[in-house]
Amino acid sequence: MRKTLRASFLALSSLALALPAMADELVIYSGRGESFIAPIIKQFETQTGVKTKTRYGSTAELSALLREEGDKSPADVFIAQDSGALGANTDLLAILPDGLFEEQIEIYRNPAKNWIGTSARARTLAYSTERVKADALPKHVTDLTKPEWKGKVGFAPKNASFQAFLTALRAQEGEDKARAFVKGLVDNGARTYSNNTALIQAIADGEIDAALVNNYYLPRFKHRDAKFPVEQTFFEKGDAGNLLFVSGAGVVKSSDDKDDATKFVEFLLSPAAQQYFVSTVGEYPVVKGVINNPALGAVSNPEEVAPDVKQDALADTAGTKKMLTDLGLL
Repeated sequence: MRKTLRASFLALSSLALALPAMADELVIYSGRGESFIAPIIKQFETQTGVKTKTRYGSTAELSALLREEGDKSPADVFIAQDSGALGANTDLLAILPDGLFEEQIEIYRNPAKNWIGTSARARTLAYSTERVKADALPKHVTDLTKPEWKGKVGFAPKNASFQAFLTALRAQEGEDKARAFVKGLVDNGARTYSNNTALIQAIADGEIDAALVNNYYLPRFKHRDAKFPVEQTFFEKGDAGNLLFVSGAGVVKSSDDKDDATKFVEFLLSPAAQQYFVSTVGEYPVVKGVINNPALGAVSNPEEVAPDVKQDALADTAGTKKMLTDLGLL
């Protein structure tokens, strides 16, 4: 990894604005929201002098656009919220240099090397500290279909992260058990919400007692109110409910600027960028030597409890969406 990318960078605070199209710009398709990734893109421009133009959208939308455009796509880099979308587009992505993977934590590596994880998230169980006792917490995600949780659980079936979890459950337990779990949630009166933020707020408001969420949402509430009455935890070691998954990036095979595109991907793995993802966004680092976010508390070390599900197994999002559609949730 280039020595310049190990240097200290300026504070990553300002948001990057999309610039007018220019022939020498690096074009980035970002399935990560602007508030998450724009400061990194801006700092990359400052550090390297490379100009960029970013198209923001959902990962699913941009993945479909890449496939539609094929080798005529103007994109040089594809950033995805989840590894499933990257795995589904491996034929459109170039092989990355071996050196990029040298310091990456083993669990996050992509053996095919045509995309690389850039930050990680974990699925957790958020719960009310006012209505749920610690000794009553479920040991397994499937326990949420039991009678004692009737009408007390929330989930977001349209959310990509829930779909990634369900894809992992399908890979780990099989189609029938995964379908039975989702149907069990519905039959047990679980409530559906639009996203993770709404789920956590619903717990605080007393609408539900527990919810399946990503690890980095609750710290935002805690930052505003240290007494916010919600905590989060993992299930038992190896449970699919502890899914550890990555956002990632790849260089588009048809890019005519692969050098700068690779440089940008490399930048996402730099110490400063990794520390930004950890300290500001509340995610987990994918390279060694980065300090974890102490605000994550009980969910600070996901590698210790994550299920044995390879990132490539999360590519079958179509099967998951079909299942959710069949069950009337999409």
